[in-house]
Amino acid sequence: SVSPLPEVTVNYRYGLPVVTLTLPTRGERCQFTIKPMAVTVGAFLQDVQREDKGIEKAEVFARDGSKVSDATLMEVVLMNDFKLVINSKMYSVSTPKKGKLSSEHATEMEDIKSLVHRLFVAIHIEDHQVRKERELLQKLEYLKEQLLPLEQMKDRIAHSADAKTSRLLWVGLALMSTQGGALAWLTWWVYSWDIMEPVTYFITYGSAMAFYAYFVLTKQDYIYPHAKDRQFLHYFYRQSKSQRFNVQQYNKLKEDLAEAEESLRRLRQPLQLRLPIQQINNKD
Repeated sequence: SVSPLPEVTVNYRYGLPVVTLTLPTRGERCQFTIKPMAVTVGAFLQDVQREDKGIEKAEVFARDGSKVSDATLMEVVLMNDFKLVINSKMYSVSTPKKGKLSSEHATEMEDIKSLVHRLFVAIHIEDHQVRKERELLQKLEYLKEQLLPLEQMKDRIAHSADAKTSRLLWVGLALMSTQGGALAWLTWWVYSWDIMEPVTYFITYGSAMAFYAYFVLTKQDYIYPHAKDRQFLHYFYRQSKSQRFNVQQYNKLKEDLAEAEESLRRLRQPLQLRLPIQQINNKD
């Protein structure tokens, strides 16, 4: 079993906590200045192990014996007493209470915390933006690779659907021309206008009924460009189903691509994200 040893102390110096401990291999006291707002438990333990290569195990436990996560900020740990395990030894660490600190030191510490946080953000913001830009470029490349075969298939299907729609329009024109010629032939050569007038009336009325039926079925007026687009989509989706073209997957990839491009465009705006203008110009 491990036994607690009071060999680790915590003191505040210039508003920052300083952890002093004895290195097990070198047997000498070593001080570690903690930046509470920036240093995590994992980073602190790595600094300790880096200082003494003979340390194989280093962990931090709360007073109740529960292990503290490496991602926890040291500021949270230093709020209460804790236990530090180095190799096979456990050290009980008592932290100074904030109530015992003078108001002047407390104010100074808060100012230093704020300054450290601003410096941390200023130093790492550029690396973060460059890393994010690299991730977005990789995502764009991946999406374009996924879209390439779908785009080729979509172009073939769209070309075929457009050709069928154009043929249908020409067939409609041919039928209307034939109808007009037949009515003229029947009016002047076979019958008279007195006989053909009721026929033309009912043909016109039948056409009006057909247009109204189109409105009832589609909830749209029969406007030629809209009707052409509707017929194109009908042929497109029917042929997509026969050729196993996944329209939903294609639309999802296009949306992801547009979103990634917009994110990259916003990322490269130096006025919004405080990136160096010269660096952005070089990248563009």
